[in-house]
Amino acid sequence: MINGFLVIDKPEGITSHGVVQRVRQWAEQRRVGHLGTLDPLARGVLPMALGEATKLSRLLTHGKKSYRGRIRLGVATASYDREGEVISSCEGPWPELEELEKALETFRGAIRQVPPPFSARKLGGEKAYRLARRGEPVELAPTDVTIERLDLLDYSPPFLSLVVDCSAGTYVRSLAHDLGRMLGTGAHLWELCRTRSGPFILEQAIPLEDLAALGRDHVIPMASATGVVSYEVDVRIARRVACGVQLGRQELRGALPQGLLQLVHQGRLVALLEAEPGLPLLRTVRVFLEGTKG
Repeated sequence: MINGFLVIDKPEGITSHGVVQRVRQWAEQRRVGHLGTLDPLARGVLPMALGEATKLSRLLTHGKKSYRGRIRLGVATASYDREGEVISSCEGPWPELEELEKALETFRGAIRQVPPPFSARKLGGEKAYRLARRGEPVELAPTDVTIERLDLLDYSPPFLSLVVDCSAGTYVRSLAHDLGRMLGTGAHLWELCRTRSGPFILEQAIPLEDLAALGRDHVIPMASATGVVSYEVDVRIARRVACGVQLGRQELRGALPQGLLQLVHQGRLVALLEAEPGLPLLRTVRVFLEGTKG
């Protein structure tokens, strides 16, 4: 079994689940999952967790995201992207650069954002996009998101290009829609490329069509992907932790006073532990079999 992460450069036109299916077939194993959905229209970084790396999905799914996007002013759609039904349109006049920059400023920092009606957010226990496809009204509650960077790369009306660094859960489609509404022109997301998802970047990604040829050479070890402080341990300690023994602070020289840490044996991840102030024992969060086999 392959244990680790693989970063796929997802092409347009395929769902994230479709990529999971392709990776399962290639790896010949069921334990494969992605770390954050990309819409079929979008391309770019889609990290895949294989084998025991799926145990780290919760830790890594909520990392920051980065995107390059292109927005089309003058047309608003039901799905907030170019594939949706047109609900309004105009042919200008287009906002001046100063007006556009002023509007973009209102989206920087911590904001409240309403997800698109065609999204996987749940409403009454059902995914919103299923309700929207049936023509039922979809009114999703706003969520708190943070847009740390929102830079205008190019403005050639009716198109504009942006770079976005944001928290997990941010919808660039909603950003496009809300910007168009603020400018009075309407707008939708024309194209999108995710360039970062947590610790994974586009430069690490392999094209989906090259999976068979390049996949095994690009698997990222679990211990390299967590971003957690590592402590090398011998096989005796690794096996004790695997058997449910909680380690004392004195057994890990220089252990953090607080926070998450990881145990590694010969480059393989053994366990995630958590140090809590005032407690002599390190709480075992998750054990990984690959690091306890000697």
